[in-house]
Amino acid sequence: MRYGTVDFDEYASTYDAALGRGLAVSGENREYFAHERVAWLARRLGELGVHPRSVLDFGCGTGSAIPFLREVLAAEEILGIDDSAASLEVADQSRASGVRFMLREEFQPKESFDLVFCNGVFHHVPPTERPAAVETIRRALRPGGLFALWDNNPWSPGARYVMSRIAFDRDAVPISSRESRSLLERGGLTVLHTDFLFVFPRPLRWLRRFEQRLVSLPIGAQYQLLSRRP
Repeated sequence: MRYGTVDFDEYASTYDAALGRGLAVSGENREYFAHERVAWLARRLGELGVHPRSVLDFGCGTGSAIPFLREVLAAEEILGIDDSAASLEVADQSRASGVRFMLREEFQPKESFDLVFCNGVFHHVPPTERPAAVETIRRALRPGGLFALWDNNPWSPGARYVMSRIAFDRDAVPISSRESRSLLERGGLTVLHTDFLFVFPRPLRWLRRFEQRLVSLPIGAQYQLLSRRP
């Protein structure tokens, strides 16, 4: 199944390796970034006093975030949806209790999830189709539910370089944090936080202790927009 011009069924068996090669310039692997994204989200949720029981992983791919959504957020119910049947087959090989997967075209939102998590998906969604994706997410959330949108920061040279090294990212249409904020607000969501993470590569990891002071600056390789359905 395609996201934009990319058929991710063709990449399902090699996705993790291709992503790893792209990320290698940072000195870290995909597990590091997957864990840190969810850990930062957990920090923000803790500040809000929110402990999500049910989580929708929108565009879950091969399921790299799922173990951390279970372990770090302690989510009891996780549904991963994606357009790529082959990617879901890979994800399903490590299925754990309380985790299930479904094609996006089969998903029927019912205002039931406490949290929707989405990483690196919207730059693959054609701009004209992005509002519909946000509407699906809004309808999946219960009133008061939260949406954590992660994507690559197009203003980051590091993010641009990594994307240029990954075949399935080369034709993606980047989406800035400002564009994402406008997209979510037009879709009826209230943005609570915009944070930029992943400033320093592994050789400069001793500087990472300062990153929490830099999250408001658009210099990180990725950003998170945390929003709420009213």
